[in-house]
Formats: sequence, C-alpha cells, structure tokens
Amino acid sequence: MGEVCEFRQWDELIPDALGLIFKNLSLKEILTVIPRICKSWGKTVRGPYCWQDIDIEQWSQNCEPETLDRLLHMLITRSSGSLHKLCVTGLPSDQSFSFIADHAKHLRSLKLPKSEISNSIVEKVAGRLSSISFLDLSYCKNIGAPALEAIGKNCRHLTWLRRAMHPLEVIDKLSQDDEALAIASTMPKLKHLEMAYLLISTESVLKILTNCPELEFLDVRGCWNVKLDDKYVKKFTQLKVIGPLVVGCCVMNGWDYFSDYSSSEHEMSFEDWEDYQGMEDVEMRFYDVFDFYRDAFDWPVSP
Repeated sequence: MGEVCEFRQWDELIPDALGLIFKNLSLKEILTVIPRICKSWGKTVRGPYCWQDIDIEQWSQNCEPETLDRLLHMLITRSSGSLHKLCVTGLPSDQSFSFIADHAKHLRSLKLPKSEISNSIVEKVAGRLSSISFLDLSYCKNIGAPALEAIGKNCRHLTWLRRAMHPLEVIDKLSQDDEALAIASTMPKLKHLEMAYLLISTESVLKILTNCPELEFLDVRGCWNVKLDDKYVKKFTQLKVIGPLVVGCCVMNGWDYFSDYSSSEHEMSFEDWEDYQGMEDVEMRFYDVFDFYRDAFDWPVSP
C-alpha cells in the first residue's frame, strides 16, 4: 500500500475558500504579504472574495485624507458590488460618501463615525442606501435632522442606529429635538437606538417610544433634559433604557461604547498599493500610537 501524500495544494483552493481564510489576516498581511506568495493568492486578494466586509476603522483614525480616499476607493472597487459591511472613521468628504453610495447595492452595515459628510450629500444619495439595516453616524458634526430624515425615508430596513455626539460638539446648539423627531417620524422599525449627549427633550424621546414600537434598546446617556417616568417606560416590556446618567462602559452586540479606546492603533503609509493592474509596490509603516485623553474615553462621565 503506497504512502498517502499529506501535502495540500493551498494555491489550488477555490477563490471563495481562500477569501474566507484571508479574512482572518490583518489588512497589512492581505495587501502586502499574500500577493507575493503565489499568483493565485494574489489574484484572490485583488478580487471581491476578501472585500465583502471592509473594516478599516482603527487604521483610518490616524490616516491622511488623501491616503484614506485612495485605499477606500481601491478596496471598494475590488469588492465588485458585493460589499456588505463597511467601517471607516473620519470619512473626509461628500465625494467619498457618494462613492460609497454608488457601490452600496448590497450594503447592509455602514459605520462612519467622525465623518465630514453634509446634510446635502446624504439627502442626495440616501436612495442608494436602501439595503442598510445598521448605521453609525456618531460624531458626524456636519449633519442633522435633514440627513436623518432622508436616511429614514429611504432605508426602510434600518433597525440599528447610533447617533451619539461629544458634548463639546453640540455646545453651540440650542436643541437637537429636530433630530429626535426625524427619527421618530421616519424609522418605525428601529430596535436599537443610541443618542448619547444629544440636546433633546423628554417630549421628543416619548415621540420615539410611541412611533418605534419594536425598540428594544435606548441609550440617552448625557441627555440631561430627558426625564423618563419609570411607570411609563415599564409599559414597554421589551425595552431597555440607559441614561441619562453616565454610569460606565457597556457592550451591546459586539460594539463597545468606549469604541475609540485602543492601546495599539496602527497607521499605514504608502505610495501605491501593489496591483497587477498598474499599481506600484507598497511601502507600509506600522507603529503604535496611543493618545490617552482622546482614545481612552468615548464620553466623559457625569458631572
């Protein structure tokens, strides 16, 4: 009986299987190491198999706008219309958001904290985001009620919304009740809603509770004008409310509220990413950066 060969032809695995394996690697490894192993692996990382879920949130925190735009365009283009999830911090412009919307036919989860997008671009392209069910627009200081209303009217599958702000970002505003009312009037299927540190009133929150009957979780930490009567809230047996007092850190559905904290953030610098379609070799530098006062706290504690 002959010996059984245990050698596995990893380069002969179908691209779908390779893509599932490569998703467990870091962005650096996928873009700079894997393409140099063999041609079939290089072809896989240039195709859509690794880029249905794109999470560059941590890396983008310390990235120059031009560099972020270039990488984002490359990865979204590689997804070939199969993009399901996108997480990126500090989207630099309306043009970047429009590009995302152009490739959002199958996009279900979109996380864009600290982005520089405007009401006008959200109103313009919201119709292309109709498949989204999960949306994070926290710390996006240039948008307000018009953007939320456009999202609500066009994203009919939306069940999870994060619209938290930092107190210093709303210090010049008198009220954000219009944002709460836009949510109440256009997002009836919400199950999870975070509005930490918005300048909203009890009346606007009650409007949300009345118009969003499927709501299971409500975060109003730091919304000091909100006074919810315990007896009234208990009428919503499935509802969990946090706030307005800020009591600490909480994790829901894998999303850490202290999400800006990281003891090991990484930044990539590059001239061009390696690509057989004309892109040059990439030079990447990863180094640890930790700003305690910026990263350790998502929101300040109650006064």
